[in-house]
Parts: sequence; C-alpha cells; structure tokens
Amino acid sequence: MLRAMLAVLVALTASLTCAAEIGQVKISKGTVTIERAGQSMPASVGTRLQTADVVTTGNDGSVGITMTDDSLLSAGPNSVLALDRYDFDDVTSAGRFDTSLRKGTLAVVSGRLAKQSRDAMTVRTPSAVLGVRGTEFVVSAGNGR
Repeated sequence: MLRAMLAVLVALTASLTCAAEIGQVKISKGTVTIERAGQSMPASVGTRLQTADVVTTGNDGSVGITMTDDSLLSAGPNSVLALDRYDFDDVTSAGRFDTSLRKGTLAVVSGRLAKQSRDAMTVRTPSAVLGVRGTEFVVSAGNGR
C-alpha cells in the first residue's frame, strides 16, 4: 500500500514539473540569463522555461526560444523579456500567452495559440500592447532613458 501511494506521489510530482515547462532555449549566443524566483542562471541551449521567467540578453547576447505551442521568440542584444503568463492545451490549442518586452528587440512567429484564438497572445512594451493575430512581427522597446 505504501509503495502504491509513493508511486502516485512520484507520478503527480513529475506531471507538475512537466506542466511548469512552457518552452526551451533553442539558441543562446553571448550573455543570456534567466531570472527565476529571484535567482539568476545562464540560459544555455536546452534550458527549460517556466511562466514568470525573465530572459535577459547582454550587449553581445541573443536568444531563440521555442514555446510548447510552436511559437518562436528571438530577442536581440540588450533585451529584457518577461514570460508573464502561459497556459496551453496541447489537444485543443486553446490558452493564453502574455509576454512583456521591457527593453530591446523581439521577433515573433506565433504558434498554435494565436492561430486558434485572435485574443490568445499579447506582447506588452513600455508604450504599447500588441495583440498577436497569427502572424510574424518584430517589435522594439526603448531602454527607458
């Protein structure tokens, strides 16, 4: 009985860990870090991302990210990108994706979420909110000066 309960607990823990993963770093050049829960870590290729992660690139940095809905995000040098909210149902392609480009540049090729629902994906900058409508775009945000 104890072994069965332990197996269920391990399975639940594993599923919660997988559920937290929303994408991964596919390309990382130069200085790229991820801030998660107040801790900073290098964003090397293969690093799994979670909701509320903040990805930062240095003067020499750039990063390519693939989300679980197949959205592609590419941030250039001196960028700060916050993955604010991400809910995605792999079966129905329904959900929500909100991100904030605090500074720098971001290129986006939207994935299944934005194609499923016109209001499913937004990108915020310090001066605008972009509603993604199943397309490709590039956005730049000032550095706050």
